[in-house]
Parts: sequence; C-alpha cells; structure tokens
Amino acid sequence: MPELRKLCEGAAIVSLPSRSALGLAAALADDPPEGLLDAVPGACTLLLLYDEALLDIDRLDLSRSAAAPPARVVRIEACYDGPDLAEVARELGLAPADLVRRHVEAEHVVSFLGFAPGFAYMTGGFAVPRLHTPRVRVPAGSLAIADGFTGIYPAATPGGWRLIGRVAARMFDPATDPPALLRPGDRVVFEPVARLREPPAATPSPPPAGDPLFRVIGPGAFTSVQGSPRYGLASSGVPAGGAMDLALLAAANRAVGNAPSAAALEITLAGPDLAALRDVRVAVGTDVRLLHRGDELRTGPVRRGARAYLAVEGGFVEPLPGEPSRTIAIGEVLHRSTAAPRRSPRPPRLPLRWGEPLLDVRARRGPQWEFFASPEDFFDSYYRVSPSSDRRGLRLQGPALALARRSDIPPEGTAPGAVQVPGDGMPIVLGPDRPVTGGYAKIATVLPADFPLLAQARPGTAVRFLEERWT
Repeated sequence: MPELRKLCEGAAIVSLPSRSALGLAAALADDPPEGLLDAVPGACTLLLLYDEALLDIDRLDLSRSAAAPPARVVRIEACYDGPDLAEVARELGLAPADLVRRHVEAEHVVSFLGFAPGFAYMTGGFAVPRLHTPRVRVPAGSLAIADGFTGIYPAATPGGWRLIGRVAARMFDPATDPPALLRPGDRVVFEPVARLREPPAATPSPPPAGDPLFRVIGPGAFTSVQGSPRYGLASSGVPAGGAMDLALLAAANRAVGNAPSAAALEITLAGPDLAALRDVRVAVGTDVRLLHRGDELRTGPVRRGARAYLAVEGGFVEPLPGEPSRTIAIGEVLHRSTAAPRRSPRPPRLPLRWGEPLLDVRARRGPQWEFFASPEDFFDSYYRVSPSSDRRGLRLQGPALALARRSDIPPEGTAPGAVQVPGDGMPIVLGPDRPVTGGYAKIATVLPADFPLLAQARPGTAVRFLEERWT
C-alpha cells in the first residue's frame, strides 16, 4: 500500500509513482469523498488537501484509479534564445546549436501540471540543476529545463529553472474550459523558429452581473479582492488562493452578515480611497458603517498588523480562478457578487495576540527534514520577514540552513504554510498564491491556526518557530 504522511492539519502526502498518482487523483476527482478539497499529483507523490472535520484521511481508499483521457499531439513554435542557453550548453559539454537540436528531437510528454496555472512538467529536459537562488521574475512564455524536465512559464512569476528559449503560445487562459493548454499524457513537439508570432489574445472575461458598489479613487499599497480558497483546479496548476488571513476575513464578513467565504478587499499596509456608487453597508475589520451614494471612504494605513479586510453585504465579485492576484486600479468599478456562498472549511480563530514585533509560530517537521545538516537549527533560530515577501510566500532573513544534500527534489505538491528552502538555505513560508508544486526541500509546515500570525507580519517582524509534534 502507498505510504501516507500527514504534513499538518488538513494536508497529507502519499508516496507513489507519477502514473499511479494521476490515476488516483482522477478517481478522486470523479467521485470525491466528502471533505476532500484537492489532490495534487507530483513526480512521485500525491498531495491531499482536506477538511479534517469531514474526512478521516487515514481511512481514504488509496487503491482507486481512473483511466487517463486520450493523449494528443500539440505543436508549439519555440525561439531558442534564452539567457541560460550558452551556460547550460557548457555544463553539458555541447555547442548551443547541438543542445537546441537535442531538445527539439527529444520526446516531450506531459507528466503532470503544477507550480503555476498551466505549467506542464514534460519529459525531454536535461539533467541540470535549478538555479542556486531563484529569479524574482521569469518572463511569461519562457521555455525552461531542470532536473530532466521541460517546462513553459505561462505567466511572469519567480522561478529557478534554466531558461533556454521562448514560446508565444498561451499556456493558460482562465476564461476557457479547460483553462490549461496542456494536460497529462499530451506529446508536445517543439518547432524551432527564428522569430515568434504575436501571442494569441486572451479570452475576455464575462462582465460582472452584480450591482456596481464603488469606483476606485486610489488603490492603496496593494489592495486585491480575496475570498476563501477555491479548490478543485490543482490539476491545471491553479492554486486555491484566498485571503492571507482567513480569520480576519471571516470576522469582517460576520460584521455585515456574510458567510465567512465571501470575497472582500484585502488591504496591505495602506488602504484604498473609494467613492460609493450606491448606499452600501461596509465593515473595515469589524467597524461597520453605512455609506450613502456619493460618499468617499478613505481607509488609510493599516493600524495593526500588515493586512485588513473591507467587507460589503453580499461580498465582491472575484476574479476568475487562476487569474494572478492584482491590485485594484484607479477608475476601476467594484461590483457586488451574485454568486451563492461556497462551502469552505471552518476558518481559523482570530489569534489572541497578533501584529506584534516578535511572533512565536508553531510548525511541524516537513517531508524533507533529513535533507538538512542540522535541521533542529530551524527551531532554534530567529528570522525576520523580508520586504520582498508577498502572497506567494513570506521570505525570511536570518541564518542560512545548512543542507546535507542538494535542495532539489522531484516536484511535489505544496501544502499551505509549507516552509521551502532553496539552495541558498533561506526559508520561504508558502502562502495562498504559492506554486501548486515545488522542487525544493521543505523543512517544516506551519500549523493552519498560526498562519494568520504570519499573514499580519510586517517587513522586519521577528519570527521564532516552535516545533509541534504529533501525538
């Protein structure tokens, strides 16, 4: 029987070959047990996310399997002019032209999707390691290789793969069904060209159906529309997303009579200025007020912690799943949602102490604990939250963790709050917009009940991790 290991409350990982992981994930998607939120295939694992109140994960039937859809041949034009092409060729003892030829002639079959919406892990790459420190931004359409895989970055994201070229194909379109161009089993043929065509236009999103509520006068530092996580699209590489602080989101929603899952404005550090387009009741945190048409709401700086939530009766219209989190824009009109509240796991409770200069955060040992020379150092050290942190992950500054072996691992699903450690030894606590799969060792997983503490940590906040053992 496959080995199942719990990572934290509501997350477990199963060790089994890729083909078996895909078959089990398909079977669970066809007939999901109550409480299963998502199943994320990896190279040799399956990550299970679930609601502990509804599903006893130890009793889940892991022998199930479903047939894969018929394979297709997908042709993609590629311009081999990536910034890492020459260096990779030198590492492999090849001329750049020979590396390109070998890559074009290789068999590229999609094993699974992950990391980012529409990102397909394909065979036919080269056995070269990822970058020691990932790039902060990889351009959309970048053709990349690492650890024997080939991949294409569908959108501009951080990434550590080696860039050998570009494509113009749209790998992910949130307004189409399915949203990802590729699916497991597809055979991809790369056709080398000297110049790429113009990328195809994205499918326009449907216009919002709800009442217009506000016009944005000023967007604030980073204000986005966020509700509870939306599960079920991990097979297309789409993270569940959702608010950074689900406890505070639920409190703001309760103040205006909404379900905890309703979408609100997530305000980071400094809030927006809004003009009311109709009479509307709002809550900033739990402070409820009635605005009349023509009133202006100036939310100002966040007074405690790093984030606050502005909720309205009925909630806001959310972006489509898989659309990158973005700040609201000057002149944008925000609409009331007409969607029924979705069922979500119970949000964590509001911590008694938060937004303080020193945080004690509980975490459990991660699945690659033994990759580190002295893993106990993680629980004996103090870290500070880096200013480069965002919704994808909180980057920590402090003592680098010494590795006993390379940090690179076969790609596997990432749990909320997973503490990933790239080759430079600096931990990153993964957030709601994290990559669905990742290829770096994970030393720990933060307890869901304590993640709101990190969500409210301003840059420079000191963090100490406390080990929580299973009983």
